[in-house]
Amino acid sequence: MSLEQKLNPITTEIIRNAFLSAAEEMVVSLFRSSYSPIIYEMKDCAVALYDENLNVLGQSSGVPLFLGNLDETVRYAIEYYGGSEHFNDGDVFILNDSYISGTHLNDMTVFAPIFYHGDLVGYSANRAHWLDVGSKEPLAPMDSTSIFQEGIRLGPLKIYDRGVPRQDVIDTICMNSRFTRNAHGDLNGMIAGCRTGEKRLRVLIDRFGMDTIRQATSEIFEQTAKLEKEFLMDVPPGVYCAEGILDNDGVSDDPLTVKVKLTIDEDRNINVDLTGSSPQAAGSTNTAMAQTISAVRVAYKALVLPEIPVTGGSFRGLTVTVPPKTIFTAEEPAAFSWYFSHLGLLIDLMIKAFEKAKPEMTAGAHYGDSMVVYLTGLDPETGELYAHDEPTVGGWGGNSKGDGQDALINVQNGDFKNFPAEICEHILPCLMESYSIRQDSGGAGKFRGGNGVTRTYRTLEEGVNVYLWFERSKMPAWGVLGGDSAKGPQITIYDENGRIVSEALKLNNWRLGKNWVIEMQTGGGGGYGNPLDRDISRVEYDVLNRFVSKEKAASAYGVVIDNDGKADQEATEALRAKMRLELNT
Repeated sequence: MSLEQKLNPITTEIIRNAFLSAAEEMVVSLFRSSYSPIIYEMKDCAVALYDENLNVLGQSSGVPLFLGNLDETVRYAIEYYGGSEHFNDGDVFILNDSYISGTHLNDMTVFAPIFYHGDLVGYSANRAHWLDVGSKEPLAPMDSTSIFQEGIRLGPLKIYDRGVPRQDVIDTICMNSRFTRNAHGDLNGMIAGCRTGEKRLRVLIDRFGMDTIRQATSEIFEQTAKLEKEFLMDVPPGVYCAEGILDNDGVSDDPLTVKVKLTIDEDRNINVDLTGSSPQAAGSTNTAMAQTISAVRVAYKALVLPEIPVTGGSFRGLTVTVPPKTIFTAEEPAAFSWYFSHLGLLIDLMIKAFEKAKPEMTAGAHYGDSMVVYLTGLDPETGELYAHDEPTVGGWGGNSKGDGQDALINVQNGDFKNFPAEICEHILPCLMESYSIRQDSGGAGKFRGGNGVTRTYRTLEEGVNVYLWFERSKMPAWGVLGGDSAKGPQITIYDENGRIVSEALKLNNWRLGKNWVIEMQTGGGGGYGNPLDRDISRVEYDVLNRFVSKEKAASAYGVVIDNDGKADQEATEALRAKMRLELNT
């Protein structure tokens, strides 16, 4: 193609941003149409717009683990139906099979083919968490050992045929939720999101024409691929390894192992080999290959140009190797309810592996897991089920650019928002007594790890059932390049007399009494670099704002804080000199 034939770069940028805007409009449509707070308030969902070959045109902000494999899920559905030639204008499909998507059954995927004057030109897709899909306990069990305990399981299923709803199919799906009305509302919201993407892509084609759209997307993809390759040329070729453990799989106390081997060749192609990771778990800490690929993509994106959007040119040269029947490639009838714990560890370990490859790209581990609490029960006045599903934020690792973030959602869940206390108290017969930063929970470092949080619920009546899934206590977030590890999570449940009745990190359908208290503390992030190299003014700031105690300022950072909140320079210099000497002997 001659220079004269190249598309005007301004037109390419307009189209690039139009794709991104279309995706954001899709997700807003989903938010505004959904019935469940977990979608419209917490944002447990994601959307994407694809071309006819399932290359990414635009993605919304959302759950990263969803975004990394929506295309793979739709591709499976196309193959299931024998090819896209069997799709029609107005069709809409749904599926949630864990062995296809890799997520738990609560995560429903809805997608629609997009036609323009009879030609298939793309797909709109979204995934959102449904509060309940008929599992053996409300919401999702913490102790499942089989997919058949976890709810209704759907392979690719057509719910709209040429624009006409298949109401019997839709009703059957929604009746399998304990919250049937919410299921109908959330499904309609997901369909609305797909229709929004369809409308926006058609408007773009009307404006620019299909030839221009194709030329622009080709240029966008090539730009992305070129930028990523150029960035990776600064990373030395080699083999880089990291290994970590999870506490357990929810049904035993045996740890699970994740092993990561990164091989970077001379052309900067990257293979991620997970050989040696634990075999398929008896509990529900399992996932499938599609979601494993998604987690690898999330880690890759965290390392490689995170500031630029994902497009169809992303992830070229990135491959994943995993043996069959591991926690990353589970097979039927493996349980999947808590599929994301080892994916978060995998992401942290990939970033750790870069400690030797390119130190400035690495970071301390983050607190790592969703730290989920469910609270359910029957309303004494109406007899109806109430339920609340809430992850808990924690600390992220320090890095070469600064401190880790305090009180941020885990990497797997990306754009999750905090539930306001008022939402929790409106749904539940509980009082949120406290929600605060957990002082000293982050690992010390030149750049410290972020702190976790402390959150406390008090029950206001009998019969509240609690479900807990907290992780990373046996191997809390580690530091890098001399940074310290963080504190792990801690759970304490008190009865009405203030006596401790449980300190378990995982519970399933555990009944609480009236005026009982659940105190939940999440872990912090690992530190980056030697704590004795931390700027003294930063330590003063941390103590003043109660991120770090005076005691830890002295014991970890060698900074002596006086009664006025200022560093005693003479005492600090002496203490740091002593600590450096001990460190080197």
